[in-house]
Amino acid sequence: MPKFAANLSMMFTEWSFLDRFAAAADAGFAAVEFLFPYEYSADAIAAQLQRHGLTQALFNLPPGDWGKGERGMAALPSRLSELQAGVETALIYAEATGCRRLHLMAGIAPADDAKARAAYREAVAWTAGRVGEAGRTLVLEPINGRDMPGYFLNDFAYAEALITELALPNLRLQFDIYHRAIMHGDVTMALRRLMPMIGHIQIASVPSRHEPDAEEVNYPFLLAELDRLGYDGFVGCEYRPAGHTVDGLGWFKPHRGILA
Repeated sequence: MPKFAANLSMMFTEWSFLDRFAAAADAGFAAVEFLFPYEYSADAIAAQLQRHGLTQALFNLPPGDWGKGERGMAALPSRLSELQAGVETALIYAEATGCRRLHLMAGIAPADDAKARAAYREAVAWTAGRVGEAGRTLVLEPINGRDMPGYFLNDFAYAEALITELALPNLRLQFDIYHRAIMHGDVTMALRRLMPMIGHIQIASVPSRHEPDAEEVNYPFLLAELDRLGYDGFVGCEYRPAGHTVDGLGWFKPHRGILA
């Protein structure tokens, strides 16, 4: 049975951020994820996790200036030192929260630019090595260009090739089913083939990115497929509720409180 993590950047936004931990726990989630923790102290977030018995499944490394449209720095040749400083900050939060998985965002850059590719490879290798020293896993997530125009890592084949080439023991693929369906389709066969390198999975309906209980993707089948494939990681619920978060949790009732 999948272990679900509520994404607190998208779900439970009816509450202030630090109150979303309680709301997720009250709804039956045993784990959470979010985009970024850095507006709050590591201790404040750790206290919420402990108070409500929650596991921190994932968060992102610092992305640069999000408010100005930056979506990571890894593919930006001039930003390696800034990225490295951000990794050190993230590791403080990872230690405080017990989070074992960190996502490195690539940034906005042409996917076919040789300098961007070289910068990205260097940044991924360095970051995986550094977070590995701290006992953490680094994940890379391809993101579709409709949701994030110009995003460098917009292709699963490129992510697969780089992870295979680097062959680092703690470098894994973040497989967002929503992004995969929009970019490439063929979700089930991709899950079967890529499962050995998958470190985290996320879900949302396609194409609206709402609750995973309608539209194009057959989630009951896919969630059962994850069990058949032996996936024992987290499934992040990175969707935008169509209405009030709690009102849309009917799909989640059979899975309440599961955390193996």
